[in-house]
Amino acid sequence: MPEPEVRLQGVSKRYGAAVVLRDLDLDIRAGDFVGLAGVNGAGKTTLLKCLLDLCDLNAGTIEIHGIAHRRPESRGRLAYLPERFVAPYFLTGREFLAMMRQLSGRRYDDAAARRMLEFLDLNAGALGKPVRAYSKGMTQKLGLAACFLAEREFCILDEPMSGLDPKARACVKALLQRQRSEGRTVLLTAHSLPDIEEICDHIAVLHDGRLAFYGPPGALLRQYGETSLEQAFLKCIVTDECHA
Repeated sequence: MPEPEVRLQGVSKRYGAAVVLRDLDLDIRAGDFVGLAGVNGAGKTTLLKCLLDLCDLNAGTIEIHGIAHRRPESRGRLAYLPERFVAPYFLTGREFLAMMRQLSGRRYDDAAARRMLEFLDLNAGALGKPVRAYSKGMTQKLGLAACFLAEREFCILDEPMSGLDPKARACVKALLQRQRSEGRTVLLTAHSLPDIEEICDHIAVLHDGRLAFYGPPGALLRQYGETSLEQAFLKCIVTDECHA
């Protein structure tokens, strides 16, 4: 069996006396689409920050493509969209996308950028506008465009549907399905369990810093005898509290 694309072993993280992640183990294999689910404060964003070496671990190890996560080359094949994405306000959309392409070692292609914006239901005229004039939804689409134009093997998306209207959400889901068909790996967080059920082939339920469940959404339904992922999720975190 091939090595996982991402491996977390015994990962723990605390801020002062507050323990956010507790001895967490998780393997993500190439081509997996994994949705992180949990109540507010469960540790989802902290887990992503640890993975990206944006904060120190208190214990444990993380490897990306077999490389220790502290080494910059471990992140050379991934793209990341933070939860509160804000592009530099003084750039136009085109300047931002061109800068991100340059940082990823690729030449900017205006035609490809226009096609990506069209796919995301964002008028290509936005390329010439300063980012400070963008709405929340437009800004989110620009961030998603930058991620997918990077053409990396592994995408980490923190609440990618934030600020998007129903049409744009459908566009993003279609784009993610295209990423799946191309064999890419995606790790995303979402408050919407139906979104995870529709997009992802694995769900990781975090609760109180622990991994309460990891597997296909259908397995979570069967484990708790439910037909609704939301009800199965609720039973899962209650059970995790009882076992803590």
